[in-house]
Amino acid sequence: MRGEREGGSARDVAALLREAAERLAAGGLPTPRLDAECLLAAALGCERAALYGRREAVPPAATARFAALLDRRAAREPVAYLTGIREFWSLPLKVTPAVLIPRPDTEILVEAVLGLLADRARTPATVADVGTGCGAIAIALAVALPGAHLYAVDVSPEALSLAAENAHRFQVEKRITFLQGDGTAPFFATGLAGALDVLAANPPYIPTAELAALPPEVARFEPRLALDGGADGLTFHRHLAAGAPRLLRPGGFLAVEVGAGQAGAVRALLAGTPDLAPLPTVQDLAGRDRVCLARRHGPAG
Repeated sequence: MRGEREGGSARDVAALLREAAERLAAGGLPTPRLDAECLLAAALGCERAALYGRREAVPPAATARFAALLDRRAAREPVAYLTGIREFWSLPLKVTPAVLIPRPDTEILVEAVLGLLADRARTPATVADVGTGCGAIAIALAVALPGAHLYAVDVSPEALSLAAENAHRFQVEKRITFLQGDGTAPFFATGLAGALDVLAANPPYIPTAELAALPPEVARFEPRLALDGGADGLTFHRHLAAGAPRLLRPGGFLAVEVGAGQAGAVRALLAGTPDLAPLPTVQDLAGRDRVCLARRHGPAG
């Protein structure tokens, strides 16, 4: 394959995929065939499913692009950064190394927020997303809740620019206000104290000492700022719990994602926060505690 980068002849799709998958498997990557298919589709500018309906050979220029992407994947660069796209909530979101790659587990957080708002009499809802990254949570909620207005904050201007681009792509940019700043501070500065129906977040929750042991794709390529949750992984959960009672309406909700083994500590944190009452924790598809919930005391607005 490497010999095809400069000039060379067209190649057969099946042969390219077989060789690429064998190389990635030999390098210990967990999903070699899937990775090879995603990268070849990106090199060809087509959907992955189209590879199997393709009868014509892959031209040399596309073969060269594929080989370059394959080299980077073999070096453990995430597929999402190589293709520039990650699907979340059935939305193909643009991603770059400036943002954390959205995970399927975070869709549980979106589902939890939708469940919290399902029986609310007051519409439209006002929802805030802390640490929005590429905008995955805010955009998914805006798509699912056409009457809602979202506020999304991130400390990174690069992340906010990307999130705004994704919001425009799915035509929800008029219902999401993007704010730059740290944690919940921009919401207070914008006058949202006591105005939110839901405060949601997938905060950094990896304990600092565990970062180096993460898979290379995460430890070497994803932004540390979006991963490092402090000494015990709960620095940002404490910040959210402290701000939630002042930001939420009476009866409003806090919904926050947690890492493995953290739910008990976060529930205790919420239970010890004045004006917050913990709700049952939501589990992911593997039966692990994934989203901790709390409600601000008082009647729903």
